[in-house]
Amino acid sequence: MVFWGWSYYHFKFQLKKILTASPDIEDLVPTLSPTSLVRREILYLQEQCQQQAEELQKQQHILDLAPVGYLHIDGDNHLLWCNQQAQQLLHIDRWKPGQVRLLLELVRSYELDQLIEQTRETQTPQVKEWVLYQTAYVNHSFINNRAITLKGLSYPLPQKAVGVFLENQQPLVELSRSREQAFSDLTHELRTPLTAISLVAETLQTRLQNPERRWVEQLLTETDRLIHLVENWLDLSQLENNPHQNLSYESLELRELILSAWKTLEPLAQNKQVTLDDSGLSEIQFSGDRSRLYQVFLNLFDNSLKYSPPQSIITVTLGLTDNDQAIQIDIIDQGSGFSQGDLPYIFERLYRGESSRTRTGTDSQSRRQGSGLGLAIAQEIVHAHGGSIVAQNHPDLQGAWIKLTFPL
Repeated sequence: MVFWGWSYYHFKFQLKKILTASPDIEDLVPTLSPTSLVRREILYLQEQCQQQAEELQKQQHILDLAPVGYLHIDGDNHLLWCNQQAQQLLHIDRWKPGQVRLLLELVRSYELDQLIEQTRETQTPQVKEWVLYQTAYVNHSFINNRAITLKGLSYPLPQKAVGVFLENQQPLVELSRSREQAFSDLTHELRTPLTAISLVAETLQTRLQNPERRWVEQLLTETDRLIHLVENWLDLSQLENNPHQNLSYESLELRELILSAWKTLEPLAQNKQVTLDDSGLSEIQFSGDRSRLYQVFLNLFDNSLKYSPPQSIITVTLGLTDNDQAIQIDIIDQGSGFSQGDLPYIFERLYRGESSRTRTGTDSQSRRQGSGLGLAIAQEIVHAHGGSIVAQNHPDLQGAWIKLTFPL
């Protein structure tokens, strides 16, 4: 009896350690039999599983109604679940809820695979935007459909699983494209009447006396500014639509090209007593479009001159990067630098910043007459050459720092 009592007590003690799901199991161990305790634990676990299943079903229903797509990928790149929006965006028509299939069998997208792999390796959220070229298999042949721009936001999950949210960016792309096309058409139509107004103003300028003549001169100045804005916008649209077709490549000496652009603006620099420090220029050959690159340096030097204080120095350096894989050009002025609020939008069209965030410069009239397209055109030309351009503030001089990089 003593041995049986000790065994029963030991058995109950083990049950107490094993049956931990139910919150009141500790109080019921002394009063209920082992069979009742096990049965109670099983019922409690069944209720918990049912609640979890209902909660999962509710969350899946919410995700099904969401305007963004969602994919749940396990550690072996199997698609465990996706909502209806993801099926429509990725054309997943060979998968049903409950199936476990390789994602590669359902979606052929290198960018999506790379996004998932980077998230799994770094265990940090990732963001990626790409163009998905959709295809359909009809009558034993592939038919290409229109491309769609997607934005993916991925999050790491336990056991190397990954959750991916997909946003359809195509409506925004098409809206932006139609807006730019409409604006380009408008600027193209404006060029002819503006040229006619300019010719009439030039004719009146020689036939009138003051004060009427000063009014016509002002009219001619504003008309020329509008013509310049129209030409810059058309130029920018052509570069965006056909970047490589608008380039004429030839062998260039970059040092000579940079100095020639500065000499064009040297009279403006002498008025403000601003000098160019070209001691950091090296002799480097480069294959590119001379007129387009000249336009880049002309716009960058003009922008630096506008915001440089009198009797200051603009520093320009030309050399190779640390790994000798690219050409790097730095243009640094001694102004007050870019506002932190303006830096993300420096290269956007027509962006000149609010008055409270604009760099403080002495040439207020030049700043007011700027079109806001110079840096946008420079960026498009640099990108057309396969390079990159970055705007920041120099940590030591505190002035604006434009960094250009071109591949060798």
